[in-house]
Amino acid sequence: MIRLLRNKEIQIFLVTVGLISLLSIGIAAFFSTLTSVILILITSILFISTAIIFTYWRYREIEKLSQYLRNIGNGDYSLDVRDNSEGELSILKNDIYKMTLMLSEQQSLLKKDKILLTDAISDISHQLKTPITSMMVMSDLLSDVDLSKSKRKEFTNNIRFQLERIEWLVSSLLKLSKIDAGTISFKKEKVVVKNLIQKAVDPFLIPIDIKQQTLQISGDERISFIGDFNWSTEAIINILKNCVEHTEENGELHISFSENALYTEIVVQDNGKGIPKEDLPYIFQRFYKGKNAGDDSIGIGLAMANSIVTAQQGDIEVESTIGQGTTFRIKFFKQII
Repeated sequence: MIRLLRNKEIQIFLVTVGLISLLSIGIAAFFSTLTSVILILITSILFISTAIIFTYWRYREIEKLSQYLRNIGNGDYSLDVRDNSEGELSILKNDIYKMTLMLSEQQSLLKKDKILLTDAISDISHQLKTPITSMMVMSDLLSDVDLSKSKRKEFTNNIRFQLERIEWLVSSLLKLSKIDAGTISFKKEKVVVKNLIQKAVDPFLIPIDIKQQTLQISGDERISFIGDFNWSTEAIINILKNCVEHTEENGELHISFSENALYTEIVVQDNGKGIPKEDLPYIFQRFYKGKNAGDDSIGIGLAMANSIVTAQQGDIEVESTIGQGTTFRIKFFKQII
């Protein structure tokens, strides 16, 4: 109550009400009887008392809200100030509660992002550590004046390979970060699937030939979808890279494409090693390496493919059987569903 009386607005209110009451009593004393004066005096006291009590109650409620907001500022989002009754304070409480829920959700997302960032930095450091260590060892060996020309050439090629690996990793991470941040504007143009597949296959013609694998492509040449040609090519390349690497020599690869009223579908199949059932739910997570992953695998290609496709309102499904092969189904929807 003492804190209430210190409030300048309350002081002005009390002084104003007091002056009005005294003025009313003075006028009543001049024109009316003593009984009327007493009655007006009692009425004024009751009015002032009621006003003070009501104001005190509102002051206490506002003070509670103020404390509640301070708790929110300190990171405590567990309090509940919802009020189902009518009135301005109830509306304010409910609005503050809604804002608290939004802040709580944002805080949770920030914590998740912080954990993801920490894990990503840890994974990146781990991925960079191996090639950097290898290059340091090779550079020390190259400093040996007695090193033979063949070994010097071998170590130089190894350093070049490790540098290319680092360059690919950094480039892929930059692309992923841009997609995640939403800074990439995907084009919405007509993409002819036949041309898309041809461009995605070109980088693998030599590796396929070296491993004596068979590649079959089938589909109607007129099939198309609305999307970004270059980024969609990037997605198919990463999926095809996974298939080529995990298919043995003399293996078979098959790419088919079709469309219906809902979506355009591209199917990439291989008869390679297959993906263990326990790994399937995680293969599109960045830096995830399954049981059949190679030593040079980084675990970022499929994650990038998934991000590119989903950013264009598409979807990727995967089916796999150990020893029989893997099937990737990429769908580009004709409209958002």
